[in-house]
Amino acid sequence: MKKLDIVRITLLRGPNIWTYRPALEAWVDIGDLEDYPSNTLPGFVDRLMVMLPSLIEHKCSIGERGGFLQRLREGTWAAHILEHVTLEIQNLAGQRTGFGKARSTSVRGLYKVVVRSRQEEVTRACLEHARQLIMAAIEDRPFDVDAAVAEVRTLADRHCLGPSTACIVDAAGERGIPAIRLTEGNLVQLGYGARSRRIWTAESDRTSAIAESIASNKDLTKRLLAACGVPIPEGREVDGAADAWDAAEDIGLPVVVKPTDANHGRGVFTDLNTRAEVEKAYEAAEGEGSGVMVERFVRGNAHRLLVVGNRMVAAIRGKVQAVVGDGKSTVAQLVESQINSDPRCGVEEEFPLEPLVLAEEPIALLELERQGLTADSVPAKGREVLIKRQGDLAYDETDDVHPDVAAAAALAARIVGLDIAGIDLVAEDISRPLTETRGAIVEVNAGPSLLMHLKPAEGKPRPVGEAIANHLFPKGEDGRVPIVGVTGSKGKTAVARLLSDLIQLTGVPIGLACSEGSYLGARRLDKADGANWASSHRMLINRAVEIAVLETGARSILAEGLAYDRCQVAVVTNIDPTEQVADHYVETPEQLVNVLRTLVDVVLAEGVAVLNADDPLVAPLAPLCDGEVIFFSLAANNPVVVEHRAQGRRAVVYRDGTLILASGDQETMVSAPATIDVALNVDGAAAFAAAAAAAWALAIAPDIIRAGIDTHNAGLAVRPARKA
Repeated sequence: MKKLDIVRITLLRGPNIWTYRPALEAWVDIGDLEDYPSNTLPGFVDRLMVMLPSLIEHKCSIGERGGFLQRLREGTWAAHILEHVTLEIQNLAGQRTGFGKARSTSVRGLYKVVVRSRQEEVTRACLEHARQLIMAAIEDRPFDVDAAVAEVRTLADRHCLGPSTACIVDAAGERGIPAIRLTEGNLVQLGYGARSRRIWTAESDRTSAIAESIASNKDLTKRLLAACGVPIPEGREVDGAADAWDAAEDIGLPVVVKPTDANHGRGVFTDLNTRAEVEKAYEAAEGEGSGVMVERFVRGNAHRLLVVGNRMVAAIRGKVQAVVGDGKSTVAQLVESQINSDPRCGVEEEFPLEPLVLAEEPIALLELERQGLTADSVPAKGREVLIKRQGDLAYDETDDVHPDVAAAAALAARIVGLDIAGIDLVAEDISRPLTETRGAIVEVNAGPSLLMHLKPAEGKPRPVGEAIANHLFPKGEDGRVPIVGVTGSKGKTAVARLLSDLIQLTGVPIGLACSEGSYLGARRLDKADGANWASSHRMLINRAVEIAVLETGARSILAEGLAYDRCQVAVVTNIDPTEQVADHYVETPEQLVNVLRTLVDVVLAEGVAVLNADDPLVAPLAPLCDGEVIFFSLAANNPVVVEHRAQGRRAVVYRDGTLILASGDQETMVSAPATIDVALNVDGAAAFAAAAAAAWALAIAPDIIRAGIDTHNAGLAVRPARKA
């Protein structure tokens, strides 16, 4: 019986043995298909390519377009096919990725299939659809690819970051700034610990609650802007339909009636010229907010200027929406054929224009009424019918904005107190100062949508995510605190505790997660085993932490991945060739090395790997490090150390029972505690050497390292090593 069963799925949340990025690892049992590679299944390859023709783009190991198809025709196994089909369904659903692996285990027919995962639920769905599609192709059954992709898209819309948040996260990632999603929504931390910042859509932790409250109160916003010389339309808040007409007469017709605190243009009625229009608009606007305003009508188009950090970075314009009669169609039909038929129009976020539904647009219905029409009227051929004066904000005009207009928008944001703001203004010509066109700023919005600037209907997309990332992290800042990752077969906890004590002597707030618990400085936060992803994650989101020391064992790397994307220092204490993680099919020394090397792989270019020169499995990891390597050894004459020092590089070694920090020919002696006998207590001595090397890598002064070692509780270091 031919089968393709997924027996286990593991989310690897961070760097792992496969890739630097989060991935989904599935254990797949292909059963009898182990005996049936793709070229032995009659018609399978052709059916698969008909179902998913875009697989032709997969290069696979061949390295060129059509490479995977070549592998299919030559013969490849079901697990490998599952990898590629899963990736392609993700791509078709907009979750672009190209990383995947399929590797056999020691159990016949059981494979590990790994694919890059941007969001767990979405990738799980793609994996299951891929399994069903492959079995349908094998058994010559139909499979609805479009329905599967649509389902995945729906899941992505529900679970993935929104476009405003995602563009900021992506821009931060391009600068090497890490991101941690704090909720299932759009609350994201950029950076780690004390140097982190937080965003929520287009709001940041610099966005004050007071500024938000001011922006939501349109009357207060206008008064503040007017007091500071920003051009605004005259007007006031009203408390009834009759008062609205009184205000309109005082201001002078035509006027605008709008809610005091609604967003996205809801309930905004413009160019009102009669008492009936004003009172009707009042009734509609009252239902959209907690109050109603009447203000002077400003002629011109609607414009949205995005201000970030007191600088205008993008501008977008709305267009009047109108239809032209054909003498046969109703207004509603003309809207469908002339407005909603635009291929740029749709309800999904990928579309820059929104469909216009007359029944849901009281403003449009009022415009029709003013022209003596309804949605069911049939305009004469050639008659232009106004539908909305201010349509979708979707037409980029960033390059056209006059410097004085940009300055006025930035000033408005500053007056309200917003670091990121959407400034709505109306003007006939935005390339001229507002004073020349009688233009005015009509609203200041907190948390503005960025999608209109990312995907305008016309014009260039603007790098607004980059502007916000640069605002939060000025040049030279990356939001990182030093992270020290500690791994190995034994001695990890002793090294982590020793290093934590050394760092505390510098006065820098340190977070420690190790097998003995979680600590903030000397204070124990949790007694439970902290050598895992969750405990490390808690340290990285703790904004009191300025240095993090995080212990991680082989099992955690295999089952969860690392909690951090890169580290300043990686310590590998040793690798026991007899150690196995058999339940993860890590059964040989080479496989274990491949697991523990993960920490070395993620050392920053300006970082350091601290490696045990006495361990024949650890020392060869040195070339894998992007940064510097500091070896530690119990013997100053270790050949690896001697060669390393001959190249002018650093090492920490023992000579005659004394710990030495060596850089090339230069040496600094660090007194070892009297309780440490190198000959008799190898593990304890190695722990001191590794901790001293890591402290040195963090630029902690030798005098502090010496003081810390002299005063440290030797009993903690020399007790029997844990295997955690």
